[in-house]
Amino acid sequence: MVREYSPEKIREKLIDALGQSKTGLTGMEISEKLKVNRVTMSKYLKVFAGEGLIKQKNMGSVNLWFIEEVAGKLNFPEDYFSVKNKYMEYVLSGSTPEAHTLIRTSLHSGASPTKLVSEVIIPAIEAIENSYDNGKMGRSEKNFYDEIISTSLSLIGLSEEDVDQKKNIVILASDYQNALVAQAASAALRTGKWKVSLLGDMSSAIDVMFDIDLQRFLNKIWPKRDGIMIIVVFASKDAEIKFFTQAIESGKGKYGKNVHLALCTKIVKKTKTTADFVSPDVETLLQWCQTVYESYQNQ
Repeated sequence: MVREYSPEKIREKLIDALGQSKTGLTGMEISEKLKVNRVTMSKYLKVFAGEGLIKQKNMGSVNLWFIEEVAGKLNFPEDYFSVKNKYMEYVLSGSTPEAHTLIRTSLHSGASPTKLVSEVIIPAIEAIENSYDNGKMGRSEKNFYDEIISTSLSLIGLSEEDVDQKKNIVILASDYQNALVAQAASAALRTGKWKVSLLGDMSSAIDVMFDIDLQRFLNKIWPKRDGIMIIVVFASKDAEIKFFTQAIESGKGKYGKNVHLALCTKIVKKTKTTADFVSPDVETLLQWCQTVYESYQNQ
């Protein structure tokens, strides 16, 4: 019987299937193992190959699919620093397959998805952003590197488990500059069973109707008000922080004490807000979210 899976589930099962095969698998063998239609599987294989997740080799008259592994098994926590430097090197050289293989190998070697985000991915994002801000690279180059990182984050998200319906979180970025960091936080939170709604760059939503729009969205994704809801805003300008904070605060009273607002911003000292959490550090944000949930459980 042919089953229907989400692209994420197909990706996960493909990694498992190819990871267990030292000699590679044909497209037909993959289709049979995953119980996915051959035509559909062929399309996914092309997509995943384009992402650098897999590669194809011609062995005589047979085409086989493989996952490339970096030499040697990594050891954590000792190897976070070396992985950070190697990942940065791969990204800045445009070595997409190598960058993604390094992330996969790190996960297979026991690296914490949260630590990969905070100690490998976030530093790469910040380094590229700083180079762009200082005029050392243009928008085209930055977008190219950002896309490599974005796909790396999707690989980390493969390790997510079934979500806890009581752990709800909405994440938004006030502009495109914060969108990738917001995605990084989302990937890490998903591995902790959080039910994440990533809104991405919401700069186009800065208008008088945003508070109503957000309330409608919360009503849709959190209809029974089970558990907690945390709304996280990634921002870097006072005006944006003020706008989103006021819009969110205006609707908090309708949802009770289990709605929390967190700001992830570098202008902490200049920021005057009633948010429940304010910090520029993503790892601290992740720890705070878990603390809030544990406090809810102990009520």
